[in-house]
Order: sequence, then structure tokens, then C-alpha cells
Amino acid sequence: MPLYAQQFFDDVLELPFYQYAIVGDALYAAPQPNSELRLCIGFAPTIRHGEYGGLRLRVVHPEQGVLDTAILRFGDHGTFERRDTARGLVAGRDGYAVIRDWHANSSQPPWHGADGTGLRTAIEQYAHVWFPEPAVSRPPARPVAQPTPATAFSPRSR
Repeated sequence: MPLYAQQFFDDVLELPFYQYAIVGDALYAAPQPNSELRLCIGFAPTIRHGEYGGLRLRVVHPEQGVLDTAILRFGDHGTFERRDTARGLVAGRDGYAVIRDWHANSSQPPWHGADGTGLRTAIEQYAHVWFPEPAVSRPPARPVAQPTPATAFSPRSR
């Protein structure tokens, strides 16, 4: 069964990247214009074939290769909390916070019912470390008002 990666990245995660493309089951993004670094996001397999427990994020440089890798587990970000609660699954039970691509006769994608809010926040935080926002020029600070010097004593004022 396919993972329907295009729909997962577009509909569940809704990432705000400058430019991206989905190739196979992975998203390749250029989070900032004019940056050589790319962010690759794919499904992170568990020890079982066809089972995925989260997303693997990699920062890739065209000449130096992979610079960093992070795994964001579905269970740590509440991605399938509603689905698993409805099924009576808790942490440590088979099928908790994972997706499987071997149910070929299912009419729904394997990630059906996913809540991408926690993952999206974590991905945005990770991307901010590697792809910080360009410095925005601020308007100059307003000068602090200086007290005006007291006028000298004038003989006319008496």
C-alpha cells in the first residue's frame, strides 16, 4: 500500500517552506531562497518492514552530504493520539503511534486520522535552527530625549 506522501505532506503537515518537491515518499525543501542547504523529510521505519514510527529529517549540503539527522516520533508529538485512543492502544502496545503500509485492501491512507500540529511545530523549530530567518533591518532606534540644559540665570527675569 502506498504511503500517499504527497497528501500527507500537503494536507497533514502543511509546511510553510519557500520551495519544495515530493519525490517518492520524501519531501525535499529549500526553506530559504539562495541557500545551498536542503531539508529532506521522509518516513522513519521501525524494525518491522513496512512500519513507520515517525519522520526522519536530514539537512543536506550538495557537496558535503548529510550534515544532520533527526527523528521525530509520532508518539512524542501526539500525531495518532485520537486514533490510538479510539482503538484502545497505549504506549508499548503493538500498533501504537505507527503507520503500516501493508494493508492493501484499506480505502484510507495508512496515516488517516493523523494530527500534524505537533510534528509541524517540531519541524519548524528544527528548520529554524538550520535555516534562520534573514536578519531584518530595523529602523533606527528613536533617540532618547535628553534633558534640555537649564537656561542661565538672566538678570531680566528678576
